[in-house]
Amino acid sequence: MPRNRFALSLFWRTFILLAVLLTAGIVAWVQTFRALEFEPRAIQAAQQIASLVNLSRTALQYADRINRVTLVKTIFDQESISLKPREPADQYERFEISRFTEVISSELRSRLGPDTIIASSVNKVPGLWVGFQIEGDRYWLQADPTRVELMTGRTWFIWVGIAVVATVLGSATIARLINQPLKELSFAASRIREGEYDSILDESMLTREIREVNQGFNRMARELAKVEEDRAVMLAGISHDLRTPLARIRLEAEMSVHDEEARRNIAADVDQLDAIIDKFMDYARPGEVSLVPVHVSSVVDKAISQFRDTKRIRIAAKLPIDTKVMADETELGRVLSNLFENARRYGRNTYTGVANVEVNYTRSGSWVILSVRDHGPGVSPEKLVQLTTPFFRGDAARTAASGAGLGLAIVDKALQRMGGALELANAPGGGLLAHIRLKRAP
Repeated sequence: MPRNRFALSLFWRTFILLAVLLTAGIVAWVQTFRALEFEPRAIQAAQQIASLVNLSRTALQYADRINRVTLVKTIFDQESISLKPREPADQYERFEISRFTEVISSELRSRLGPDTIIASSVNKVPGLWVGFQIEGDRYWLQADPTRVELMTGRTWFIWVGIAVVATVLGSATIARLINQPLKELSFAASRIREGEYDSILDESMLTREIREVNQGFNRMARELAKVEEDRAVMLAGISHDLRTPLARIRLEAEMSVHDEEARRNIAADVDQLDAIIDKFMDYARPGEVSLVPVHVSSVVDKAISQFRDTKRIRIAAKLPIDTKVMADETELGRVLSNLFENARRYGRNTYTGVANVEVNYTRSGSWVILSVRDHGPGVSPEKLVQLTTPFFRGDAARTAASGAGLGLAIVDKALQRMGGALELANAPGGGLLAHIRLKRAP
């Protein structure tokens, strides 16, 4: 099955969806608040400025020209409002530069009169300037421009930033709380897959659905443990019950069969049945292994020593003596023995009848890859992926010998128990090539 180039864990999917949803909500509320604030803020600002202008106009109107100077100074000191005469040569810039300022200008003119001038600067002096007349005299009133400002972009950015940070932290917390039970379930399921049936999930969770899932999982784990125990007892009984009559058949054949060839055939059949029983027991072996640093060369040498018949198989190994992998020595020896036996049965040269096997190694990062290659007829490409299926056999060219069809299935299962992997391919020039991938020992 092709793997996705980009895959998210459930935690990150939950986190991103929550964060996007809450952030979109914050942006929507911000826009709503700004829209609701816009018109009331503009009218309120215009009312304040109009009140200042009316108060200043009334005060100046009822003060004589001598006291107007003192009045202007008092207004400036108390309200930070500057009153200046408006000269014909004064240059000013229009205040209406945005929709907000247009609303303010329109409201001021409706309150102060259509001839009111509103400017953003007079003679290059910035501020909020309002031009009005008193008894033919023209004046400028300069007010603090902050009176008519909306909340600035920087202020909005700060508050929105705080809200987004709180949203991200809250989303991470919520996603973790949602996914923690699923993570525990995934961990327990992985332990079940590795043959450990003692994983017990919390059955007192407050969430009813999760509590029911945990209860169901625990019941399943108990049933699997019982099935595994019954299976081990059954296989042990089958092994004992089959080997006892096989031993009697062999003994009776050696004592009562006078034909030498017939006796040898019976003995070979008994040996084959006994080997098939061993394969069944190896495949059904419990999945508990003890991973320790193991010298690859010594394990390979021990496995090679079991195949001394050079008329049927010849094995050449090129391995350094200092290479170590994390493995169970017994399991790794069983893996190599099954691969050599597979090569002896199915990888013999068509002309010489001898299986020539080569064992090499390479390093890839934190992995050590052992390569076991024979020079037999190989396997059709469409059947390569099925070779590790129990009881499956490849092409007829590779099935001249009889067997249980479990050898490569045992290899694949044993490597999975040790955290490794098996890869099968047809070697260039012919033959089957098996790659054994194991973690390199520190």
